[in-house]
Amino acid sequence: MSASVLLDTSFLITLVNAKRPHHTVAVQYYRHMFQNNVTMCFSAIVASEFGIGQPVTDLPLGNFRPLNFNIPHGQKAALVWNLLGTRDTGDSRPVVRDDVKLIAQASHEAIAFILTEDESTLYKYCERLRSAGHIQTRAIKLVDGFDANALNEDGQTGIIFPDAPTEAMT
Repeated sequence: MSASVLLDTSFLITLVNAKRPHHTVAVQYYRHMFQNNVTMCFSAIVASEFGIGQPVTDLPLGNFRPLNFNIPHGQKAALVWNLLGTRDTGDSRPVVRDDVKLIAQASHEAIAFILTEDESTLYKYCERLRSAGHIQTRAIKLVDGFDANALNEDGQTGIIFPDAPTEAMT
């Protein structure tokens, strides 16, 4: 598996906080990526957001590839912001601005996926940009549960046959 993943702040908060509703899903994704050598990218933007609530040293930093936010990322963020157009009513400008920076950074670095618990802005805007053909990066939200196939770059996910007997699947 050669795909890489950008870890969003909400994913990391959920990973380290067992009281969050999707903690188990975050742990499953983390273990899967670790065991399958999927590159887990840790953006400087995420470090600043995470650090507001708790020290980044609470994270398994040695398992992440640090990703600085540089001038090319800033230029891509400006382009993406303009492509996005008007924010949806109620979406905070500062929140959307940081989400756009992460989306642009992932797109510029050809990172296939962003793992997030944030479906209200990051997921929504990433998928809007992807559907319009502006970016290739795909957001994966924890609320959908764990699916190892979600990290397939072709977008193919697993098929579950709830009514089929087990032997019919062999």
